[in-house]
Amino acid sequence: MKCPYCNYEETQVIDTRETENLEATRRRRECLKCNKRFTSYERVEEADIVVVKKDGRRERFQRQKLLNGILKACEKRPISLDKVEKLVDEVESDLRKRDSVEVDSKIIGEIAIKKLKSIDKVAYIRFASVYREFEDLERFEEELEKLQKK
Repeated sequence: MKCPYCNYEETQVIDTRETENLEATRRRRECLKCNKRFTSYERVEEADIVVVKKDGRRERFQRQKLLNGILKACEKRPISLDKVEKLVDEVESDLRKRDSVEVDSKIIGEIAIKKLKSIDKVAYIRFASVYREFEDLERFEEELEKLQKK
């Protein structure tokens, strides 16, 4: 592995650890020329998830888009960034367990909504109102009533 500082091609592994979720191996390395230390990560290369949009277009799954949407729904709520990132990890993990690499955007939203509902009801309603495109107050009230019955 090349040193990111001097581009020398020989480095020594000083320490190796698994990440907390066991999805990557973290290695501390030291350049044998400049003696600077840096970290590298080793991960399994996974097939891209392809999202099938409502209009039929296909695009690569972008974790950041999902994260941004959920963060927006959780704005000014007592939900830690760690909890939100864990939720997004769970959604992505659920998608990777599916038989097909192509997933309808609707399915992604529904998985996220279910997980968000167990964390915070207000964030759930916010996300659902955008995702399910509530067009009027009646639709919003219907969803609130369902939430209150459970």
